Amino acid sequence: MTDNNATHSSPSGIATAHHGSGQRSSALLTDMYELTMLEASLRDGTAHKQCAFEVFTRRLPNERRYGVVAGTARVLRAVRDFVFTEEQLAHLDFLDEQTLDFLRNYRFTGDIDGYQEGELYFPNSPILSVRGTFAECVILETVILSILNSDSAVASAAARMVTAAKDRPIIEMGSRRTHEYSAVSAARAAYLAGFNATSNLEAAQRYGIPASGTAAHSWTLLHTHQDGTTDEAAAFRAQIEAHGVGTTLLIDTYDITNGVKTAIDVAGPELGAVRIDSGDLGVLVRQVRNQLDELGAHNTRIIVSSDLDEFAIAALRSEPVDGFGVGTSVVTGSGAPTAGLVYKLVEVEGTHVAKRSRGKASIGGAKSAIRATRNSGTAVEEISYPFGGTIPDTGVLNAVPLTIPLMRSGKAVDNLPTLDESREHLAQALISLPWEGLALSRDEPALSVRHIK
Repeated sequence: MTDNNATHSSPSGIATAHHGSGQRSSALLTDMYELTMLEASLRDGTAHKQCAFEVFTRRLPNERRYGVVAGTARVLRAVRDFVFTEEQLAHLDFLDEQTLDFLRNYRFTGDIDGYQEGELYFPNSPILSVRGTFAECVILETVILSILNSDSAVASAAARMVTAAKDRPIIEMGSRRTHEYSAVSAARAAYLAGFNATSNLEAAQRYGIPASGTAAHSWTLLHTHQDGTTDEAAAFRAQIEAHGVGTTLLIDTYDITNGVKTAIDVAGPELGAVRIDSGDLGVLVRQVRNQLDELGAHNTRIIVSSDLDEFAIAALRSEPVDGFGVGTSVVTGSGAPTAGLVYKLVEVEGTHVAKRSRGKASIGGAKSAIRATRNSGTAVEEISYPFGGTIPDTGVLNAVPLTIPLMRSGKAVDNLPTLDESREHLAQALISLPWEGLALSRDEPALSVRHIK
């Protein structure tokens, strides 16, 4: 589950202290209560009990039909880099010396299994299983959840947008609408979900995602004369001279009809594309397409942006739109900024444990999962069963394994899927859903998860 062209910068995107290997430590990307539980467990002798923690969700946000697992590769790097430096330990003066010594020598030595990136999940899918001693597993909760909740929320929203776009390209351009490093991980999650490019250059460099972008309204406004007269043609001309006739010209700074005419006057009928970033997009796209055709620019594409989400994209499906630019809605999960994943203790020394809290119940025991499919490939249900147990008999249905090894003895396993491979896996997984599972409307999850003891 490697990332194309990935650098060794902080797995979370947050600048943290270096440890001896020159990598960045993720150890303080945690909550205080994890370390206070660690301290108490070291005192009462429970720290070294063998445990299993599980990541799952009890419900999908906004009654969506499916979720998308994203961020797994970043989780494995964060676990690898969860090493405390002396500088960090100096700030943990609320802990006793026994606990500080434990943290000073801490390395995760357990095992992690789970769904690969790009896999679909549903309520109670056992997305991730973390196994080791209580002490080494409990302090990983926050960093694991912070990555998976954010990345999966973005990927889940982005996948819905890709479905709505119906094979038309989508550019992620939300960097200015979120935290500067969240923008990088969001671009990665959107690409995983099927977006074609990002405007974020850090994400492009770090993860090998195609970069895309031309000009904003400020470029056109820059070419205003001292007497206040505008010169849209000068802005277009300079952009074409710099980037060629295949560039995309932003035509709605002033009057769109004049903008189209000016663009073709300057560039000629072989102009690559025009972009519309405001107004009633459905009406404007039709007008612009007609005008471009009348001017002989039959191959000039139309790109639209302006606060698009999956519903706005779906509404434009029948219009002559050639591509979409999506910003705010994708980096914020389109109304669901977190995936609602939790990290719960499910097994202690081989004994299954489970919460019974009202509305927050869990299912005890570490688990694996399969997806039952028809011969056509259409998914019917998901089945979870005890980790290490026999794969359940699905009768005439095919059993597709979902749980794969991710980390053994604290080290990531070899040959995990790359980002591009996970991207293709998701595309195929979406095809396997029953047709109603791709609907954008609120309803029950596309698949149920049945647990076999």
